[in-house]
Amino acid sequence: MAEHRKVSVVIIARDEERDLPRAIHSAGWADEVVVVDSGSTDGTVVAARELGARVLERAWTGFVDQKNFGAAQATHDWIFSLDADEACSPELAAEIARWRGADRPERGFRIPRLAFFAGRWIRHTDWYPDHQLRLYHRAAGRWGARRVHESVAVEGLVGAFEHPIHHYPYADMGEYFRKLGAYADLAARDLRERGRRASAFQVASRPIAAFIKSYLLKRGFLDGGPGLLVAGMSAVSTFCRYARLYELGVRREE
Repeated sequence: MAEHRKVSVVIIARDEERDLPRAIHSAGWADEVVVVDSGSTDGTVVAARELGARVLERAWTGFVDQKNFGAAQATHDWIFSLDADEACSPELAAEIARWRGADRPERGFRIPRLAFFAGRWIRHTDWYPDHQLRLYHRAAGRWGARRVHESVAVEGLVGAFEHPIHHYPYADMGEYFRKLGAYADLAARDLRERGRRASAFQVASRPIAAFIKSYLLKRGFLDGGPGLLVAGMSAVSTFCRYARLYELGVRREE
């Protein structure tokens, strides 16, 4: 009989009073929930503690560093990383429960992520299945060095779960636009550090390609109006990312 694996859910947060309770409630199956808060000014910390989470308060040092810190402070070696705007679906919780008592060799697991936006689940576009490596043994895995869209690198066998994490990325288009500039800048800086450059042609053509991929190739049209919005958002985000990368190159040459 395999040993019943204990799991710590780790969530990083700042001003997530609206979404965090949903994330914590969805992790009721876990042996521990750790919230790493970086200076919230709303009710995030109070809500987390009232729901039984262990709260660690720490100045913001970036997505990667905050997540690695949370994993290091967790009580248990198996880490399930959950964002504040996400939730573990009941089906995924049941799948994890079966894994916890099974004799399996994997050191990490990729999990699909299903987003809810504009009133419906987005089952196409480049938002789905959006596999994320979120469950891992901390002796074998560590978050990588990107500023945004960070990921875990695991040494050893990586498996996959079938059922999704639920993602609630934006309450509305206004929230999307409020976050757009900061994420585009971080992504552009990551690209720049990896030696990427952007030409004026790429600034013009990449957004068009992103829209075609999301709406046509990834069949976003099957998601109706919300699918059109998501494809358009992909194009706008791509334009901002490559425009910022182009700008960084121009400034470097001045």
